Amino acid sequence: MARPSHPPFRAARRTATLLAALAATTAALSSPAALAATPAPVQQSMNTLVHSDGMPAALAAVTGRDGRSRNYAAGVGDLATGAPVPRDGQVRIGSNTKTFTATVILQLVGEGKVGLDQPVETYLPGLLRGDGIDGRRITVRELLQHTSGLPEYLAAMGDILADPHRYYEPRDLLDFALTQKADFAPGTKWEYSNTNYIVAGLLIEKVTGRPVGEEITTRIIDRLGLRHTYVPAQGELTVRGPHPEGYERATPGGPWKDVTEFDPSAGWSAGELVSTNSDLNQFFTALMTGKLLGPAELAQMRTTVPADEVGPGTRYGLGIMSRPLTCGGVYWGHGGDIPGYRTRGGVTDDGRAVSISVTTTPDAASAPHVEAAVDAALCG
Repeated sequence: MARPSHPPFRAARRTATLLAALAATTAALSSPAALAATPAPVQQSMNTLVHSDGMPAALAAVTGRDGRSRNYAAGVGDLATGAPVPRDGQVRIGSNTKTFTATVILQLVGEGKVGLDQPVETYLPGLLRGDGIDGRRITVRELLQHTSGLPEYLAAMGDILADPHRYYEPRDLLDFALTQKADFAPGTKWEYSNTNYIVAGLLIEKVTGRPVGEEITTRIIDRLGLRHTYVPAQGELTVRGPHPEGYERATPGGPWKDVTEFDPSAGWSAGELVSTNSDLNQFFTALMTGKLLGPAELAQMRTTVPADEVGPGTRYGLGIMSRPLTCGGVYWGHGGDIPGYRTRGGVTDDGRAVSISVTTTPDAASAPHVEAAVDAALCG
């Protein structure tokens, strides 16, 4: 099949005009008269995503420079029962998983066990062979930075919701990619491909001798005390804690289908984690303040290349993006899509953090509004 315009586990395009418009709206809402008559700006954004864009539910966690956190929600957590949205409920976080995976790789770099500019062949001999694909020519850095040229495995999988309970071995996912031709010669351009992070997960397992999920849990989740973040167990189809249901539509305006029960092995080390917005804020804040990586490795992570496919001014480092804010400066984060959920957010260098989730993967018209809500929260 053709590569979808908004495949699961990846970041969506942002629209600068919408960002500016929503930022202006936030500024207007900040006046004393407006505050007396309207909800707080972040709550207003959540309400807009539900009532104007038609998303079943929207959730947000915002951390200010003072370290204080606030949670917001709008919509319905379960369309069948009318249950409210759980406060700071768990969601599938899709491609935010990539930042966890990249962090483990960079920890291994700091331990002298992996070299960023070593070929993948050094660690996974013979694994990457195909039409224009050669692991001897692709470096670890190029995997993490999406400059490897490896083709997107999702493009050859078909509709993953056709069999949502199907379990995929990581090698199954890689094999989908290797049926295709390389997108470009390694290092010659940037193009997002989930395949890079499947290979990164296999590399972690080869170097450490342990499952990638155990490494992420031990090195990051347990270390930071992320109580609501976890790597799903093999065959685990549901979300463990309080959570809003995730939904998709087969056609625009059609009936919602509950897709919460889903085997996330289709994302593996590229997109299978479950978390909450507040845990994501804690993770990205800890990462950007040096609590998970040494100074040299964090500097490598923050060394970026243009990623215009995502949006104007966006740049991609090693498992993390920087995106411009309408109020000046940038924020660092990732974002992720997986059936039933979209999450966007990040942190600024002065300590602000925002994470916003909606309980569907939005259509092209409303997708930029989630990104705009992040900008409004960080600039408000």
